[in-house]
Amino acid sequence: MGTPQTALPITNQYGFYEIRMESIGGLGANLSGKILGELGALYLGYNSSNFASYGSEKKGTPVKSFIRWCDPTQEIRMNSPVEKPHLLGLFHERLAGKVPVMAGVDKDSIVVVNTELGVDEMRERLKMHAGTLVCVDALNIAIEAKTRINMVMLGAMAKASGFIPLETLKQVVIDTIGDRYPKALPGNLEGLERGYAETQSKFFEDDGKYPYQEYTEVKREWGYDNAPMGGVNPHFGSMISNDLTATREGFIPVFKKEACINCGMCDTTCPDMVYQFVMGEYKGKPSMVNLGPDYHHCKGCLRCVEACPTDALTVGIEREHEDTILKVHVRNKDLIVDKMDFEDAGVSGWVDSESIYNKI
Repeated sequence: MGTPQTALPITNQYGFYEIRMESIGGLGANLSGKILGELGALYLGYNSSNFASYGSEKKGTPVKSFIRWCDPTQEIRMNSPVEKPHLLGLFHERLAGKVPVMAGVDKDSIVVVNTELGVDEMRERLKMHAGTLVCVDALNIAIEAKTRINMVMLGAMAKASGFIPLETLKQVVIDTIGDRYPKALPGNLEGLERGYAETQSKFFEDDGKYPYQEYTEVKREWGYDNAPMGGVNPHFGSMISNDLTATREGFIPVFKKEACINCGMCDTTCPDMVYQFVMGEYKGKPSMVNLGPDYHHCKGCLRCVEACPTDALTVGIEREHEDTILKVHVRNKDLIVDKMDFEDAGVSGWVDSESIYNKI
């Protein structure tokens, strides 16, 4: 057995340093977990394991990635989820409140969040019990560096850990994905460097403001043992009854009503009944008129932007329009119930294309 480059700064009762990443499909958390797994085993001299947890491979669905490191003299005989992470990466801040991303976080945890908010405001949003909170604006850095959010998050997590060398992490990225995507390598390395450099952090004591959140396994009423036969889907109407805001990757379609010619192309291409058309008047004639988008059900696929012939729909960074979204939000007219209780997290089934709007 070799000697690790750096001793692990902290371990749990089993001798493991544990990392958990909370994300959605499409942001690269699964790949990040594999990179950290290789980093620990092949470059830092630890014993290492990594695996991910996700459902159907759809863009926008919740994803968890787990990494364990330990001394090379110790075997890893656990394959259960990381319940109390020493290092937690939250790739999408809107997951907070949708799924229990802060479960198991205590005073010994370091939480790295992709957000433009400051640490105090982010703690309020996360309802963080205690520990060190690190904020990095991974989305904007990724856009500027022409890389993906996961590279920026890896750099920030390396900095937050206090012991993962940036140069070693860069070498792993060069060795693992540099040959496959050589044109993306400069942007990936810039993303790592800026993620490492552009963080703000603060330690929060257990001041009693927010309770500790226990980690519990997500369990459904139906499973393999008691689900009805015949391929029954218990979550009927899964698109229309869900709040899809947590599946967006940072971009939304911005609607300019004055430029809309009511052609219906957005409605035709939208998979989620987002655009609301009602009988009205256009250019002095009776016509179906576009009232605008229902942002509860928009998963940010931007197909409508590609289809729009008049630039009435353009790509916008969601966080820059948060104050205006609800002002232009139009409730789905086909939902006739008086009150809609949205489920915690929705699904996202659109498939990547060669879209010119796939910016990161």
